[in-house]
Amino acid sequence: MQRLDETFPLIKWLSKYQRETFISDLMAGIIVAIMLVPQSMAYAMLAGLPPEFGLYASILPLLIYSLLGSSRTLAVGPVAISSLMVSTAVSQVAVQGSESYINAAINLSILVGVILLFLRSLRLGAIVNFISHSVLSGFTSAAAIVIAVSQLKHLLGLELPRQNSVDESLHDIFSAITDTNLIALLLSIFGLLLLWYCKAGLCKKLQGLKFPDYISQPICKAGPMFVVILGSLAVWIFSLDNNANVQTVGMIPQGLPSIPDITLDLELWKQLFIPALLIALIGFIESVSVGTALASKRQERIDPNKELVALGMANLGAAFSGTYPVAGGFGRSMVNFSAGAQTTVASIICAILVGITAAYFTPLFYYLPKAMLGVIIIMAVLPLIDFDAFMQSWKFNKADAMTLLVTFVLVLFIGVEFGILLGIALSITLLLYRASQPHIAIVGRIGETEHFRNIERHRVKTDQSTIAIRIDESLYFANTRFVEEFVLQQCLQRQGVKHVVLIFTAVNFVDASALETLEQLITNLRQEDITLHLSEVKGPVMDQLSNTLFLEHLGAGKVFFTTDQAMKELAGI
Repeated sequence: MQRLDETFPLIKWLSKYQRETFISDLMAGIIVAIMLVPQSMAYAMLAGLPPEFGLYASILPLLIYSLLGSSRTLAVGPVAISSLMVSTAVSQVAVQGSESYINAAINLSILVGVILLFLRSLRLGAIVNFISHSVLSGFTSAAAIVIAVSQLKHLLGLELPRQNSVDESLHDIFSAITDTNLIALLLSIFGLLLLWYCKAGLCKKLQGLKFPDYISQPICKAGPMFVVILGSLAVWIFSLDNNANVQTVGMIPQGLPSIPDITLDLELWKQLFIPALLIALIGFIESVSVGTALASKRQERIDPNKELVALGMANLGAAFSGTYPVAGGFGRSMVNFSAGAQTTVASIICAILVGITAAYFTPLFYYLPKAMLGVIIIMAVLPLIDFDAFMQSWKFNKADAMTLLVTFVLVLFIGVEFGILLGIALSITLLLYRASQPHIAIVGRIGETEHFRNIERHRVKTDQSTIAIRIDESLYFANTRFVEEFVLQQCLQRQGVKHVVLIFTAVNFVDASALETLEQLITNLRQEDITLHLSEVKGPVMDQLSNTLFLEHLGAGKVFFTTDQAMKELAGI
């Protein structure tokens, strides 16, 4: 049973399940389903797929995650950024609307699932830490703008081809602006105002009228559903699809997804591998970030390695459902949490309600204007645009701010995949640059104490014959040359130096290149009648040095337990 608990966290939660917990999960499941049905169809349109594919992606993947996920409140399904990345990737290998396009999207789900499971087999849940916040922030803000701009054509009622960059999309829109469908534009404006009111004003109004939460919460979160219903009624009553040429969703197949006829193609997998890797990483990072943030609010924890399994299997479930990759959505998860979800039973209820909608109620969406789906997408991604992040990064670390800005610009004007890849490359380059120039300080004694601090920051006592140098980084191939040059330069600038003490308090590792450089430093200093010493060497580093001839090569040099001991002995105190 213990092993089942570890594999299926839901079993452990159900062992303490109570009636009140079920009521909370039931309400959360209903609220998220109300939000998810129109949103999932909108995201499918964003991915270049028919709207029913968004519903399919919200049933089996959600059920699978409910069983395997370690987050009680993460809402898995179609998300805006992954949908954009799917559209970008698949449109490069197939024509939108074709069978090959759908097959490529399904293959992408398989690849994403396999990649996540492979990362789990290597226990690489911590990979979430290897893409910097600056890259993610720049990517997310730019992708949100790309998504919003891509939907403007639907709001204006224009038939335009899909473009990969904002400037191309805006150029096409301005070129065709005279063909704007005014009725579609009016519907869009109405939808935007309605969603804004539901988000900003309606909740305060209901709270002021003393409505109980179980009534006000669903109403506040049902803005997308109101937009869908009112937009569809307007088209149906006034025959706007015929009289005003308003584009609608049209006939959506009724029923649950069937097992697809998947064509596996190794050549296709090669073409989709890099996009699949990026979708897997971004989806995983977004999911873990949201899950961790929500879990911390209740003093709980999630397991990134379990999330790799849960999300990997959820994406394989998406492929089995004949649809495209899924991830944990920020907005829906926040709604799930705030609606009172206590366990993933809420997600099971949500999936069942979406399944019922797909099985019986899809004909009701026949008159749904595409403009309304565009409105739903735009309002969903606008909160992801964060210009304050750049200003905060600029004040704190200008290199991180430039990484954010470069990633933002590249994603915006060149493309999603290329932009984030170059952003990651720039982030790694900056990391290596920082590592190659570690902070090094010459230190002196504070008063008569045993404490030593940077001579440039504190009033300290120094010894003319001895230089104490603190290295604030582990030593390896990228930075040892910098350290060696710093030490030699300091010795040349000072007269009468007889000893150099390298303080290893921050050195956790020494690689072979660094060892060779240290031995060369011993030789170079010895030629100037200067002896090299070490102090405060950590146990693991000392074990490394003891397994070599380095301690013998030190000659007259010593390894001191503390810097205080070194300075007293070398000064002859």
